[in-house]
Amino acid sequence: MKLSVLDQSPAAKGSTPADAITASLALARACDRLGYERYWLSEHHNSSSIVGSAPEVLMAAVAATTRRIRVGSAGIMLPHYAALKVAEQFRVLEAIAPGRIDLGLGRAPGSDRLTARALNPHASPSADDFPRQIADLQRWLDGERLPEGHPYRAITAQPQGPTSPEMWILGSSGYGAQLAAHLGLPYAFAYFFSDGLGVEQALDLYRQNYRPSERFPSARPTICVWALAADSTAEAERQLMTREHWRVRFEQGLLGPLVAPDEAAAYAFSPAEQARIDQLRVNALVGTGPEVAAQIRALAASLGLDHIVVNTWAHDPQVRLHSYRLLAREFHLQQEA
Repeated sequence: MKLSVLDQSPAAKGSTPADAITASLALARACDRLGYERYWLSEHHNSSSIVGSAPEVLMAAVAATTRRIRVGSAGIMLPHYAALKVAEQFRVLEAIAPGRIDLGLGRAPGSDRLTARALNPHASPSADDFPRQIADLQRWLDGERLPEGHPYRAITAQPQGPTSPEMWILGSSGYGAQLAAHLGLPYAFAYFFSDGLGVEQALDLYRQNYRPSERFPSARPTICVWALAADSTAEAERQLMTREHWRVRFEQGLLGPLVAPDEAAAYAFSPAEQARIDQLRVNALVGTGPEVAAQIRALAASLGLDHIVVNTWAHDPQVRLHSYRLLAREFHLQQEA
């Protein structure tokens, strides 16, 4: 089975946002050595919890300082941007790391409505141009001319080259699954975001409606899960408290950096908050390396997947790195000397 990484550059209390970016770069280099398949970076705006606001910029740094791992976005929120600008950015990235660039696309705002408006004041809130944007973007990425009669047919996205980024559609509902199937593109379901709700239906829609494309003759689905491994089950559950504390506050609209496990444990949760935490723990992929690996394998088998993307948060970047090391060992990833 192939394992990949989703890094959201989470902020940690007591550290600076710049520290979170530095930790992302260090983790990417480590995961390159550990044998992970892909390293994806998310896009969020106006958040004190997730500071990765420009994945295309961070991707350039990761691509330039790694050797073999694929580097991608998960994702670029396309409605904020002009398709040509995204095509140019990813053509530059492809020139930096030929054959190693993924362009994951989403249509969610990745922010609040006001911030989304500030990112693109000219966007029409009632028009869904996402499929049209993707069609234009795909042609520009692949160096193809836009259709006859298209107002931008004469434009070429530079720099051109012999390879092009691999495009993925991201989502947590049937819409993205159906769009990816229609376009003949790989699809990634945000299992960690939706707590797995709707994953079977989305993957079924994708597989049943998949239209083979030249680059992707067969469907290529994956899911992104949240998981954390430690040297003991007790330690993993202690580290999990950091995310649990963040999650219950996030669902109340209270954003902030990750707190240390001890601070999270000392927080006076209300009965409703504790009930929500208990609910989250039922399907949490948390434990020792062998325990988490067994859970991931079972989930992948139940969904017919041979590729899983893993997202891990921890207050201490070394705890996060150690979790990825433990999983790399359990899955026998090809590691560099």
